[in-house]
Amino acid sequence: MNSTEACIALNMLPTVGPVRLRKLLEVFEKPERVLAAKRDELRKVEGTGREVADQISKWESIVDLTAELERVREFGATVITQESRAYPKPLREIHAPPIVLYVWRELQERDHHAIGIIGARRTTHYGTESAKKLAYQLAYAGLTVISGLARGIDTAAHQGALAAKGRTIAVIGSGLSKLYPTENRALAEKIRDGNGAIVSEFSMEIEPDRQTFPMRNRIISGWSHGILVVEAGLNSGALITAAQALEQGRAVYAVPGHINAPSAMGSNRLIQQGAKLVMEANDVLEDLQILLPETKPSPEAAARPLPPLSVDEITVRSKLASAAVSGTLLQLELKRLVKQLPGKYFVKLG
Repeated sequence: MNSTEACIALNMLPTVGPVRLRKLLEVFEKPERVLAAKRDELRKVEGTGREVADQISKWESIVDLTAELERVREFGATVITQESRAYPKPLREIHAPPIVLYVWRELQERDHHAIGIIGARRTTHYGTESAKKLAYQLAYAGLTVISGLARGIDTAAHQGALAAKGRTIAVIGSGLSKLYPTENRALAEKIRDGNGAIVSEFSMEIEPDRQTFPMRNRIISGWSHGILVVEAGLNSGALITAAQALEQGRAVYAVPGHINAPSAMGSNRLIQQGAKLVMEANDVLEDLQILLPETKPSPEAAARPLPPLSVDEITVRSKLASAAVSGTLLQLELKRLVKQLPGKYFVKLG
């Protein structure tokens, strides 16, 4: 048995969570040694009572590791632990990082720079379009968009990122083989086949319930540099995720909604309480300041001032429609290739 297999087995035990495992590893160093430890040795570890020690010592009668590994193989998934280079760096920093992550497709280095986009399941046209637009812009700018594959805002966020041909990660509150909601199966496959991945900390056949979703939400907030709440009512689970983000030291952003719309009461309240108001992607990008560093110009180029051009002049020179010019300039701004000056003048950077 290797360390990953041992972590999978420990993750499948009901009483062994990430915090308890961390204390066990401080004593036994490797997960394989935890599983091989005797009952009385386990009970000496802080926080390991009789029930936990009994479960670990007889884990082979509780967990069918061989069957789980076969399910992972047949599904086409992989399992990573905190020892893996692919494990998201920000997740290692939270209080209870997942013991394992089941990954459908693959994670990339760029996924360490992510923004979570969340909101209500029952949303308005305004909320849906706002989520798509912002996800598109943020993904186009190079951030990985993370959401929960739920109905409403989550779905729109994934769709926007895919439309931009950017990265998007869906963190689900069930095992991969019990993907929820079922109507988003096609979206999940599009993410897998496109430029993203489906991720879960739960073993393959775990069904979603009221406990798995809050656990899922801490991963979305912990993985992200910040959480953007697009639309949320006063009782929305998105507000719980925003609270988790604050506890984890992450930034919280919110899109303003109509003051009389129940679907925006929670997100508006977040702004009232100090979340940064977001109307476009730059509001997030400028705050995070985690884009790739700008290329330094040569000494000769730096000595030559770059002339600012108005939108009208750019339109005339390019012989393009004004709408096409505006859209292209926005994309260049998000990429930090041009900068907008007062009076709608633009200058090339670097």
